[in-house]
Amino acid sequence: MKERLREVDANLLLSLHALLEERNLTHAGDRMTMSQSAMSGALGRLRKHFDDELLVREGRGFVLSPLAGRLRPVVAEAVEAAEALLGAQREFDAAASTHRFGVSMSEYAMTVLAEPLTRLVAQRAPGCSLALDPLEVAREQFESQLMRRDLIVGPLGYDFPGRTQPVFTDHLVCVVARDHPRLVDGELGLADLRAMPHAVAQFNAAGSRRRPLEVTLEQHGLADRTVLVQVTSLLTLPFAVGGTQMCAFVPSRLARRCLDILDLVVARTPLPTVHITEAAHWHPRRENDPAVVWLRRLLYDVAVAVEDNT
Repeated sequence: MKERLREVDANLLLSLHALLEERNLTHAGDRMTMSQSAMSGALGRLRKHFDDELLVREGRGFVLSPLAGRLRPVVAEAVEAAEALLGAQREFDAAASTHRFGVSMSEYAMTVLAEPLTRLVAQRAPGCSLALDPLEVAREQFESQLMRRDLIVGPLGYDFPGRTQPVFTDHLVCVVARDHPRLVDGELGLADLRAMPHAVAQFNAAGSRRRPLEVTLEQHGLADRTVLVQVTSLLTLPFAVGGTQMCAFVPSRLARRCLDILDLVVARTPLPTVHITEAAHWHPRRENDPAVVWLRRLLYDVAVAVEDNT
């Protein structure tokens, strides 16, 4: 298989890598800054070279052929070796670069980091741009996303692969309707939390550990609380609670943005403070990539500013 790869020119090798990772002509083209027709032409040449379909139509998408499945790790290894070799010989010139950084974020991290990160990139690398998209929490999707993005920012507490760097911390607060009948002098007791219906955000991430909130609730006899509404995004939790008898635990930065428009308040509870951390994740092959190293340093500066403004 490696012998056959040696016969593929460098440009086609990169196209092959993009196609095997993305399994989508449009996404692979975006990754290679090629039109869909040009990427289709590259796929045609690769199919002829390997005498194999490589990408097989299934429903509205594509799956890898058996040969493509065997090629994928070998191609990734070849591209990684080439990038490591070339990366050691170049520097990232932020002032002159036109690099397009690919960054995936959890929806909550997006609300905190998107504006200051975009602003700082514009100041320090005016020719560069950001392509932001939401984080995929399913493990198989996350691994593919990690391969094709420069950075991913998401919560700690999941067994995500790759290298990790904490970005910012927050803590959870309990939000309820301002006129909630159980609210007494801004407080809710354990009995109230046990009796009240809850709205929760549930993520289906393979390999995830129990989150700190779940551990804390269990330690205080609230493991069997009534969950009336379950959502898949932290951002929708305050909207689920507004105008109802429910409560929800959400990050404090998110709560501050929603209290007035949804007529909510933060209720004091006997529970200890639950802290959460959003972290940057990247593929090991990007450890020494000059552009990604620069982006990680920039993200560190953004994180410092975010923490200082808390």
